[in-house]
Amino acid sequence: MTKTPASPPVTEQRPHEAAYHGITISDPYAWLRDPGYPEVKDTAILAHLEAENAWFETRMAGQKARTDALFREMRARIKEADKSVPQKDGNFLYWIEYEEGAEYKKWFRRPVGAPTDGSADELILDEVALAKGKEYFRLGALSVSNDGRLLAYSVDDNGSERFTARIKNLATGEVLPDEIPGTLSSLVWAAGDTALVYSLANENWRTDNARLHWLGKPLSEDVELYHEDDEGFRVGSGLSSNEKWIVISSGDHETSETRLIPADDPLATPLLVKARRKGVEYDVDERDGILYIHTNDEHENFRLATAPLATPGEWTTLIAGSDDFYLTGVSLFRDFYVTEGRLRGLDHIDVRSYTDPARVEPIVFPEASYTAGLDDNPEWAVDRLRLSYASMISPNTVYDYHLADKRLEVLKVQEIPSGYDASLYATERLEIPARDGTKVPVSVMYRKDRQPGGPLYLYGYGAYGIAIDPGFSTTRLSLVDRGFAFAIAHIRGGDDLGRAWYKAGKLERRTNTFNDFVDVAKGLVERGYTQAGRIAISGGSAGGELMGAVINSDPELWGAVVAHVPFVDVLNTMLDASLPLTPGEWPEWGNPIEDKAAFKLIRSYSPYDNVRAQAYPPLLVTAGLNDPRVTYWEPAKWVARLREMKTDGNELLLKTNMGAGHGGKSGRFESLKETAEEFAFILWQMGIAE
Repeated sequence: MTKTPASPPVTEQRPHEAAYHGITISDPYAWLRDPGYPEVKDTAILAHLEAENAWFETRMAGQKARTDALFREMRARIKEADKSVPQKDGNFLYWIEYEEGAEYKKWFRRPVGAPTDGSADELILDEVALAKGKEYFRLGALSVSNDGRLLAYSVDDNGSERFTARIKNLATGEVLPDEIPGTLSSLVWAAGDTALVYSLANENWRTDNARLHWLGKPLSEDVELYHEDDEGFRVGSGLSSNEKWIVISSGDHETSETRLIPADDPLATPLLVKARRKGVEYDVDERDGILYIHTNDEHENFRLATAPLATPGEWTTLIAGSDDFYLTGVSLFRDFYVTEGRLRGLDHIDVRSYTDPARVEPIVFPEASYTAGLDDNPEWAVDRLRLSYASMISPNTVYDYHLADKRLEVLKVQEIPSGYDASLYATERLEIPARDGTKVPVSVMYRKDRQPGGPLYLYGYGAYGIAIDPGFSTTRLSLVDRGFAFAIAHIRGGDDLGRAWYKAGKLERRTNTFNDFVDVAKGLVERGYTQAGRIAISGGSAGGELMGAVINSDPELWGAVVAHVPFVDVLNTMLDASLPLTPGEWPEWGNPIEDKAAFKLIRSYSPYDNVRAQAYPPLLVTAGLNDPRVTYWEPAKWVARLREMKTDGNELLLKTNMGAGHGGKSGRFESLKETAEEFAFILWQMGIAE
């Protein structure tokens, strides 16, 4: 029988020093990094993580009934036996289904025009069967051959994000002998469905290659189509919209380069569209011998240019870049093309003509604030577009937009079996000034009968130019229905308001992100939405870095804090070029190895390096032992230093998933359990009874 711990673990300190730019850094918890990583076998390290897990279990034991109740509540909002809207691709309609109680989905198809009574339905991939007996399961790529006979798919069964690719004969159900371990990429059919293009993750978990596998041939005969020598770049492959070209792209967070290879002749010499230029990103598609290039070469909010295939580097503007409109993507179809972007942070989808550039057809949605985008549209020649739509109070909706009569047809609205009445809730979009005067957008949702000044849950991310959309979530209702307001701070570092918004939260301006979040919280207090100390905050990965920074700077604001797989040991990670992601991250954070100014800046905000002797709010931290993105030792070291330094008696819990990675547990219900734990912790620490 396992003994219940009476106190939290005390982490051993072992002297460890390193000097950079004439400054010596002491890191007494550096030993928590296993030198054999990515394998973790050091018994002292494993014992420490298990001790932290035991302390987590001990302290959360009293919240089990609440956690279980939250889980049941969240699960009751999920339609367990559910299916997606079928979508036509070639001679078949494809869809996915969940069975009652199933953690994973099944993939189906049926011939176009076949009976809809189930007699013609064909199960092409069964995730439930593939996941059986595994602690972790994740499907990576899935791709049906052009003739519909073969299915290529890849699986990760330990959270390491190294996927094994296999090929299935859909006519016989046989899984072919071909097996490609260690992939981290899409799977692209080529050469008349006789070959696959893929990328391997190298020993440092970097995709520095695009390779061609001939079906039925040994892997030793696979051909490397492209190799990337820059250790900061990653390689990915796809198909052009007309499926004539294999598109091989390489890039980091600020620079990219693209090559085209004929899909029917993958060993042909690749066509370089334009040589890389630092700070210039572009992506490419092709129609009738004309390339369409989406690029930020002339304007940070991107333009759309064209070029002949014969001279691919000679770009002519089709849609100029705009200070107001952020052009986020372009999708080509045979008879028209679609642009997506944001105007003042609001999603826009426009249908455009190849022959008349002045003809722009905006797709109009029913609410003033929403998130919308193209959904799965696999075919080249179409007369309708599949769209996805939601708002903070409107459940996820699937539309078909009929081009002929400009009509939106509702195909499916997310069903909430336990009931949901949108009229009980309100949503607002605020602008709260940061300390430098910049107005930061904030999306807020709450019940109309909520008491002013009540508890509030504030979420933020603010990195990599990733916008946090004001979409719908059934899990957040468990807080909102208990009197919380739910708010998203659209802080700098994301691209919610365009590329300039992203740039204003990276490199030397990184601290804007943290200041924005704090100032939004203070602004919500000033406006009467909540009170200081009544704000629960949460963020993951780079959003976990945000959590670490704001509890160092303004601990009194927060009533409870949850940091999921937090990127908190920023300085040490950016100083270690041997780690999987570090070289590719330097354009985002700076290179402290070569740049003393970057070293000093990162050192000034890195959460681990700025833990101090002060009172901290209650804190729940999660980690994944197999996480290749934020390594397990970052949260472990951070928690150890917090235990050493903090002056309060508040809860500090670390939970490490010993069989999972960056995304936590797999499965639609298993992941819900972790959300239930998070919410139970928040309610407990903020003194909110059922």
